[in-house]
Amino acid sequence: MSEKKLLATIPRTATEEIQVQLSEYKGKKFLDLRIFYTTDGGNSWNPTKKGVAVYPENLDQLKEAIEIAQRELEGAE
Repeated sequence: MSEKKLLATIPRTATEEIQVQLSEYKGKKFLDLRIFYTTDGGNSWNPTKKGVAVYPENLDQLKEAIEIAQRELEGAE
């Protein structure tokens, strides 16, 4: 596997965060959304098995879904 590129870190709880990374596996690049956890107060973060791989051909669908969710959630306030 080649080097991962961290794009964003989204806090989830005091000991969990969602890391958004560009990754590659067997020559196929994808967006990896994965839950990471810490046991040492945030000095190091370890990946869990809980995650989602989004391949380039599905990014437009994900983006559209996020935009719809954002409009609806902002309208609900």
